[in-house]
Amino acid sequence: MPRLCLSAPLRAALPLVLIGSSAVPCAVFGLVSPASAHAVLERKEAAPNAAYRGVVQIMHGCDGRPTTRISVTIPEGVTGAKPMPKPGWTIETVKSAYARSYPSFHGQVSEGVTKITWSGGSLPDEQIDEFSFFARISDAFAPGATIYFPVEQDCTEGSYRWSDVPAENGNAQALKAPAPAVRIIAARGTATQATTTQAPAVPAAKAGAIAIEAPWLRATPGGAKVAGGYVTLRNTGTEPDRLTGAAIPQAGRAEIHSMTTEGGVMKMAPVEGGLALAPGAGVALKPGGYHLMFLDLKDGLKAGETVAGTLTFERAGTVPVTFTVAPIGAQGPDRQGPGAAPETDGHKHHH
Repeated sequence: MPRLCLSAPLRAALPLVLIGSSAVPCAVFGLVSPASAHAVLERKEAAPNAAYRGVVQIMHGCDGRPTTRISVTIPEGVTGAKPMPKPGWTIETVKSAYARSYPSFHGQVSEGVTKITWSGGSLPDEQIDEFSFFARISDAFAPGATIYFPVEQDCTEGSYRWSDVPAENGNAQALKAPAPAVRIIAARGTATQATTTQAPAVPAAKAGAIAIEAPWLRATPGGAKVAGGYVTLRNTGTEPDRLTGAAIPQAGRAEIHSMTTEGGVMKMAPVEGGLALAPGAGVALKPGGYHLMFLDLKDGLKAGETVAGTLTFERAGTVPVTFTVAPIGAQGPDRQGPGAAPETDGHKHHH
């Protein structure tokens, strides 16, 4: 194998080269095939305006050397990135301003994590492992688009840069060191223009003049102590009313919360005195806005179940309702993007 002296710019320009230790001026190197070292994303599809769980799989070390550092670049338009802790590894994140603001689960965001690095561990060449993060695919991407997540892999000796991205209309198959990619697909159950213009949903229940439509809950991950609840309420009468409470058997208590964004930080707070329902008006409790927060969970909520609960109004009183349970990260009672993240993603509690 030839011994060549490489300048720093030339070394940076060879993402597929196994770079030797910086302690020696001349590095021994050779072309590396994807079979000898590779970084891939387990989940290769995602939906716009939906959560995404990125799982970077490291298949090999660097020419037999153990991996000691993995770094993932979060591209523009992917927001709210949060790394998953990994025993034996230290996590560092870089936070930067976005090129523009993006909608999130709880409002608009203008900055966030743009790089995640795991270091300090040791992954032997003969073993594989996964490095995970949660994020949200914004409305910047339409079905058919491809998003690239460049990955840096450093070992005790040598490095790889899985960062090649095809030019517009270029051939991704020709790339020597392709960045892991995610293809954007339409969300399951996405409503068409025809269906969105149909008549309003039939109320699931009615309390006096208050029509209660589509009450639903998000399923919870194991060990969760809070759950989000959502419903649309319409006051069909001539007198004002107020939603003052809710209950389900699995929760010790419930609160009505609002969600706001201040300085790019999403904040949640209880709605004191209940949620006003003006005559002839409706209020949608939904992800990113007003919602029910069920606290002190005694049992988890599983997708596909139904939960008997109640809603309490100032004038209409306490009304029994049946909540459907949608998957973790769902944006509606029957809508979920692939790789959805937990409700707690991005939540900041302020009581």
